[in-house]
This record gives sequence, structure tokens and C-alpha cells, in this order.
Amino acid sequence: MAEITYADFAKLDIRIGHVTQAEPYPEARVPAIKLWVDFGGDLGVKKSSAQLTDHYTPEALVGTQVLAVVNFPPRQIGKVMSEILVLGVPDEAGKVVLMRPDQNVPIGGQLF
Repeated sequence: MAEITYADFAKLDIRIGHVTQAEPYPEARVPAIKLWVDFGGDLGVKKSSAQLTDHYTPEALVGTQVLAVVNFPPRQIGKVMSEILVLGVPDEAGKVVLMRPDQNVPIGGQLF
């Protein structure tokens, strides 16, 4: 990958949010979960779809905190208009593991 400057990184608005609702998304091409994430303040609740079914259930995600890019344009994913990109990394098998703080932090906090 090409090097970037801090100014390039600063263009990403990555925030901490609180999952308020999660539902199975059986219509997705690849098994996924629909998420509603509250970022508080002016951002409020944003919706997304994420391929998380290998390690997470909708019930286990509600009440947890996640990191997400909040300043990408909305993107249609099947029947869901995804407003954020929830961040994760692959495990050894390539399955998504969410990026989350190791302790609760105020929602809306920006990654720096």
C-alpha cells in the first residue's frame, strides 16, 4: 500500500457507537446482520449491514460498542441502505472480528 499523510487519515471520521438494535439479514447474498448504531449528538442512529454471523448473534451485539467510519456516502447493500462501515479484522479463517474498545467509552468519541 502507498504511504499516506496524517491529513489523509484525518479525512476518515471513525467514531464509537452503541448497538441499539440488531436483526438477522437472511436476504443478504452472504449471511449478515442488520445493525442500528447510536453515535449520539448530531450523528444519532445509523444503519448498516455486516457479515458478522460467524462470531456474533444479533442478540449478543445489542448493547455493545463498535467502531465505524461515519463519513462514507450511504451505500445500498441488497435491500439495506448502509450509512456506516463497521470496522473489523479477519481471524485466521478470514471471518470478521469486530474492532471494539476494551472498556466502555462515551458514544460519539472520535478515533485519533
